[in-house]
Amino acid sequence: MATKGDLLYAWTTDSGLASKAECGGAVTALLRHALETKMVDAVVAVTKGYDIYDAIPVAVTDPKELDMTAGSLHCGTLLLATFIKNYLDGAKKMKLGVVVKGCDLMGLLEEAKRNDVDMKNIITIGVNCGGSVSPGVARKMIKAKYGVDPDTVHKEEIDKGQFIIEYEGGHKGISVDELEEEGFGRRSNCRRCLYKVPRQADLACGNWGVIGDKAGKATFVEVCSEKGADLLTKAVAAKKLDVEVANPKGIEIRGKVEGAMLKLGAKWRQHDFTALRDNLWDTINKETSRCVKCYSCIEKCPVCTATAFKGRDESLMVRRGKLPSDPMFHLRRFAHISDSCINCGQCEELCPMEIPLALFSHAIRVEADNAFEPKLGKPVYSN
Repeated sequence: MATKGDLLYAWTTDSGLASKAECGGAVTALLRHALETKMVDAVVAVTKGYDIYDAIPVAVTDPKELDMTAGSLHCGTLLLATFIKNYLDGAKKMKLGVVVKGCDLMGLLEEAKRNDVDMKNIITIGVNCGGSVSPGVARKMIKAKYGVDPDTVHKEEIDKGQFIIEYEGGHKGISVDELEEEGFGRRSNCRRCLYKVPRQADLACGNWGVIGDKAGKATFVEVCSEKGADLLTKAVAAKKLDVEVANPKGIEIRGKVEGAMLKLGAKWRQHDFTALRDNLWDTINKETSRCVKCYSCIEKCPVCTATAFKGRDESLMVRRGKLPSDPMFHLRRFAHISDSCINCGQCEELCPMEIPLALFSHAIRVEADNAFEPKLGKPVYSN
């Protein structure tokens, strides 16, 4: 019987699933069991669309269709929290199983604070995340740095500090550090992230720390809640999953990998924020002068309420139809989310004018955290 705090290796008993999935297929096996036993009505995950650069959110109700969501898509930059809020009524009328990376989970928690999502109806399986790569950047990077036609790439992964591609004719890996030094690699918000193992999920899963004969064949599972323990226990009892206690050396390695990722994230924060510190507002005014007021940064943000802004354009400080937008348009938005930006990067990722909006809102959030943390104590999560 699993209990909160357990650190385990887990793998599917289905040989067919094991051949398709990564790390032993434990995550897919858990979600399949939850669907089959009606613990959830649907599973929310991501699947490949046209190619590896086209990630699509899906709500799966047939357990047999879950195989299509197995594996990782590092060139998928979706935020499932907004998908659940906007298209599944915030799980208020149905029970969901959801695969989440850190920013997905933070988005759900922030939306729950606003009563946009009902977390009681959601089972979350968190996956370790070292970052994602914008699809457009990935294509340019693969062509320029790898010398490979991006259309011939059928699989990618980030492993042991490298971005690795498999393509027609072979495979190749290049250090993520090298890629990022040349302006490629992970999204800027992912580089600054300090939430690599989502322990506020019901289960936190990944390949970090899986060693020995289980390396590549099992998932490291940290049981983070009673809800997660219940799902894991039932899946094992139904013989859908096998588990064993994690190797102590593997636990140590997992901690070192996480620690290295956190140090790298802190390094990128220092790099990005130091350049802003002396001229933040001048930089914001200059960059946002390209804004066309498409509202994408508001509508795709998990913590910003679009209705709170659209009705206020007639004020003297934010004139309707004025382009470029008045500075107060963005200052008002930054103020609105300054205490809750989760650094998901959706505003920046989707901005047609390529304004570094995530950098600005994240810098303001972190500055506020630094000012108030000594009084309030360590935050529940760190982004």
